[in-house]
Amino acid sequence: MLLFAPKASLELATRVADALGVCLSPSEEREFDGGEHKMRSMIDVRSEDVFVVHSLHGDAAASANDKLCRLLFFAGALKDAGAERVTAVTPYLAYARKDRRTQPRDPVTTRYVAAMMEAAGIDRTVTLEIHNEAAFDNAFRHPAVRLDAVDSFAPEIAREVRDQPVIVMSPDIGGVKRAQRLGECLAGTLSREIDLAFMEKRRAKGVLSGETVVGDLDGRAVVIYDDLIASGSTILRAAQAARRAGARSVLVAAAHAAFIPAALRLFESHVADQILVTDSVSLRPEFTPWLSKGLRICSIAPLLARTIAELQEVP
Repeated sequence: MLLFAPKASLELATRVADALGVCLSPSEEREFDGGEHKMRSMIDVRSEDVFVVHSLHGDAAASANDKLCRLLFFAGALKDAGAERVTAVTPYLAYARKDRRTQPRDPVTTRYVAAMMEAAGIDRTVTLEIHNEAAFDNAFRHPAVRLDAVDSFAPEIAREVRDQPVIVMSPDIGGVKRAQRLGECLAGTLSREIDLAFMEKRRAKGVLSGETVVGDLDGRAVVIYDDLIASGSTILRAAQAARRAGARSVLVAAAHAAFIPAALRLFESHVADQILVTDSVSLRPEFTPWLSKGLRICSIAPLLARTIAELQEVP
């Protein structure tokens, strides 16, 4: 088994390699005039089971498109060099939120990304806390594994809430199953039943509406769980609604810290006591000061390492 990573995902991949007890395989990346680039393995990959760790979230250094192209071209190079199987480990999958048509002639970009990955020779895809599970499952023709972040969050949440009465809340109806999985995991960790709540949400032309909360939040520690935080507007509304409903405390957990500058409003509001995210996405510099003021990172490296070890055994 060989484990590679482009430079943009080197930190996460190094943690995964450490958890696996292996070294990252050497590779070369070169940049050319006009924004073109190449990446190649520096060792023989013939007949090898190869894993490439690369999170496809755009940042100041590279866009999502650039990261996707690097993954596609490197996968193609690995297959051309004789790799037996190439697995793309993409904790954050670019365009996963564009999974359906909401207007006439809309693209279904998740499906196009899947087609490009298959065309480049990628044999399997692994991703974390996907936005729409059914759309993801239907987009890929090759084996596609979607991981839950609940196991990474549950121990930290359990330590935070301790013996308080707890309820897990989805910030919208579409995330109820995701919140339910966290509730079930917490119930096992805390050895007691965990109730579920959700909030009504409607989005039209970028404007959020809907204020109804279904569930009894009064006097409870409310854990708001979502797949990602970008602008933070959805989480901010849900946290404010939880406070109005009498929440004793508010803890937020989201797999992907896909923060844009507008998300600073969520932190500056202090409406959440703690905000937990994973290291699937590198933290933007303007958010690092909040690491000492309520923002906490739960690493997914052990989860990815276990998954890679298990997949290595699959013929």
